[in-house]
Formats: sequence, structure tokens, C-alpha cells
Amino acid sequence: MSLLERLLGKAGRGTLDPGRCTDRHPRRSAVARQAAAVLLGYPDHELLVMLPVLREALEEVGAPVPEDLLDWLRARPLDRVQADYVQEFDLSRRHSLHLTYWTDGDTRRRGEALAAFKEVYRSHGAQLDGAELPDFLPLVLEFAAKVSPEDGYELLQRYRPSLELLRLALRDDGLPYHGVVALVCSTLPGVSPEDRDAALRMAGYGPPTESVGLDPYDPRLLPVTERNSA
Repeated sequence: MSLLERLLGKAGRGTLDPGRCTDRHPRRSAVARQAAAVLLGYPDHELLVMLPVLREALEEVGAPVPEDLLDWLRARPLDRVQADYVQEFDLSRRHSLHLTYWTDGDTRRRGEALAAFKEVYRSHGAQLDGAELPDFLPLVLEFAAKVSPEDGYELLQRYRPSLELLRLALRDDGLPYHGVVALVCSTLPGVSPEDRDAALRMAGYGPPTESVGLDPYDPRLLPVTERNSA
């Protein structure tokens, strides 16, 4: 079994429908997105074991390797890595891995956006286990890599401003994860913006409104009907 098959499995090995997206390198994009999904997930021993496979798979398809993050993961005790991950992604609003937070903030409109994600997944027979909201970036990336390259591409492209704002926040705070988000952005057309103002212009409006004192991915932010269907 090749490195690509180990990373992607049998799914995600087809080509994209050229009528639905403009990805000229579907295999490279699929590997990059799946590798990013793994690297942006909660770090555990299995992740550390997979690092050589992730590196070789990215190199095999000519995708950028996030060296800073790989070195950082190898150099630190796992419990420290896990604590930092929780601090930066679970407890900090600055680095939310939930795409709709960046565009809809803590608003009722966000519930409608999350429902749209669920509808896309359901159209492909993908069922969520409720552990994460449907806009959780590693989940979206795995969907794009393994389930539907076309619809996954469209979700990522629709939320490109969210990806860029996350990338810039991680970069500005000197966190090694910024290279992984840059890897994801490299699978989408166009050049990434250099600063936050440019990313906000890409989004078409200002920053999200933090209207309540809850984490942006807290299910209590959703409308009652959406919570009950989660």
C-alpha cells in the first residue's frame, strides 16, 4: 500500500469534476487536506507516530511540508503539546478552528450556517457523531479529502476568508500551526492576503461580533431547534 493510500484510503482518489471546481492538482490537494486534518486535530501518540507518513506523503505529491510544526511536535513532551493545543484552540477565541465563527461570530445567523454544513454532509450520507460542530476545520478537511472533493472544495472556498483570518492570527502570534493553515490555503485558487484588513475585505465585511460571553463553538450559541437536532 502506497503512502497516498495509507493516508487517504480508497476514498478521495478520484478526480474532481472540472465543471464544479478549478483544482488542477486534485491528488495533491486531497493529500494536503487530509494531512492538515490530522495535524490540526487533538494531538496524541498516534499523531506523533504518523508524522513520518505525513511528511513523505506531502513530499510525494509536491505539497509544502509544515516543517515548523513537525519540529515543534517532535521536540516537546506530548502533555505539553496537548496543553498548548487546548489553550490555543479550545480556550482562545483568537484561533478558533470553527469556520463560521470568523464570518458569523456569536450570532443566531451562525446556526443557519452550521445547518448548511450538515446538509452538505447528509447529502453524501455522512453522519456526524456530535463530538464537534460541522464547521470544525479538521472535519471539513477530511470530508474534502475523503468523501466529496467537489463539495469539500466549495465549502473551503466559501470560507476562504475564515481560513485566511485564522492563518494570520496564528502567524501573528508566532504559533507553528500557521504553516498547516497556509498549506490548506495553498490548495485554493488565488494568493493569500498579507494582512487582516485584506482578509476582511475578502470576506466583504468587518470582524465578527462577539455578542455573548461564550466560546464561539459552544453549542449554547445555536438556536434551540438546531441544538436539539445536533
